[in-house]
Amino acid sequence: MKRLQTCIVPGGRFQYCIHKPAYSVTNLRQSTLVEPLGLTEKNDLVKNERNYPLGDVKVTGADWIFEIPNPFPFKGRTYIDKEWADASANNPDRIRLPQPEQVSLSETLQQNSIEEALIERLPAPLLLALATSSTDPQDLEKLAELSCEIIKDAYTPTGLRYRQDKYGGLKPVIHNHALFEAVANNPNLPDNYKIVMVIRPGAQGGSEIVGEWPRDEHSHVFEYLRRNSYIPGGHYAANMADDAIRYSIDALSSEDIHGLRHLYYQRSYVRLAEEFTIDPPAIKKTLTEEELEALRLAIISKAKIKRIAPATLWGWNFGFDFAPSQYRLHASHQQIHQQYAMVPDQVESYNHGSKQPVGLMSAYSCGDLVAELIEHYLLEYNSDFFGDYRLAVTTNRRMDDRNDLESSLLVWSDERVMLFVPKAQTSQWELQLMTLPAEDGSLAGNVFECDSNMRRSLDTGILMAQKALAGIGAKMVTSIEYSKRLNEKSALRQPLLYAFLPRLPESPGAFSEAQLRFINGHYPEDFAAVCRRKLL
Repeated sequence: MKRLQTCIVPGGRFQYCIHKPAYSVTNLRQSTLVEPLGLTEKNDLVKNERNYPLGDVKVTGADWIFEIPNPFPFKGRTYIDKEWADASANNPDRIRLPQPEQVSLSETLQQNSIEEALIERLPAPLLLALATSSTDPQDLEKLAELSCEIIKDAYTPTGLRYRQDKYGGLKPVIHNHALFEAVANNPNLPDNYKIVMVIRPGAQGGSEIVGEWPRDEHSHVFEYLRRNSYIPGGHYAANMADDAIRYSIDALSSEDIHGLRHLYYQRSYVRLAEEFTIDPPAIKKTLTEEELEALRLAIISKAKIKRIAPATLWGWNFGFDFAPSQYRLHASHQQIHQQYAMVPDQVESYNHGSKQPVGLMSAYSCGDLVAELIEHYLLEYNSDFFGDYRLAVTTNRRMDDRNDLESSLLVWSDERVMLFVPKAQTSQWELQLMTLPAEDGSLAGNVFECDSNMRRSLDTGILMAQKALAGIGAKMVTSIEYSKRLNEKSALRQPLLYAFLPRLPESPGAFSEAQLRFINGHYPEDFAAVCRRKLL
């Protein structure tokens, strides 16, 4: 039997390999063409003769490469270049992204006595570049008005112009969709433009509002239903409202996170209660924490006699960017939002056509991959995977043998959850959040098993992760949930797990990542130390 490809082994230890390359290369080149490359500062000729070795090439003392299997075999492996990582260990300030520069084309034109109407005549790629990079509201207002037809009361935007489409519906008059998206998602666009372009309910289409975290002095969130989605059976989005605009993590409060997540818990509980024929405690109102908890307990009780095993799907794409080539680089919009749905247990399967089902097939949930790992690990080692994983994280030792630097992988924790850096990061700055066993040994593996205190800890941990990443300059972060299925997998010791995956400018994802080979330039312990400092 082939061993599991995981870095976790019994006893709570991380296991990895180190490549220490030394090799020779047979020279098969047929021709030599030495050419000039240019001149030095003293005008001495520089040639490319070093690219044409005379004989075979011997490589000694090449960079060591740490190869770390991901704890979860389905997520591949991480490769850390020792030379890069040593440089980051000696200078942790390398682990950050710089703040964007201040950009104002209007100011530049004015300083050079060039008429501002030049902006209107820029080629489309330059308009897009300006829309995503400008920090000047004056630039962005002009670009907004180029992209669509905005109705104004004097100088204040009040709405968009609409026209009837061929189906009889009303659509906003948008002249340049890419420019419209790019400028509407720039945090520096004045809020009154953001509201009429993308934030006011209805501005982005007819998705119904079916839930709300009511407006108070701290927050306000709407829950939208996305009827026709690639996620079947009801796909929901919790969006910050037009009177609580949040385009950055700095603007995000604990009350906002609580509202966003409350709508996720509430929708998940109500949907399953309906399936279990449990009457909800109230209708057409937001459930209180006490009502939410009572509904959760009723679901858990009823689940013991039900045969269905649903899972939840939750995700958050934070951050937006558009390349001048019109490649969208991340989320559909900058406004902070979260998405969620329910994943059924099984769905009818077909061999030919769509009329006659031939059986049932399991609906995909990424948490199922974690469940399979737990089962295989138990069979192979007769040990609890997550018990070993937690121990490995809390007793971690560095790979570079340095005792003068910090070795902890923990970023933040309380008695119910821990936020940490995985030993093998699939994004260069990945963080994970995991529920911890309670005093009675129980372990929450999905939101139905999370009581009020656990939900509060998870919400706080999610906010801490985002603040730590934003503190070192992350602008785009994908966050996902690995949920255990309710009921049939309840015997598994599977915690509820979240992964936070920043997208970095020089790591777009290419053939290495397509093979699940993730390249990194720092040790995970140094990244954890940098994140901890951002939360002080």
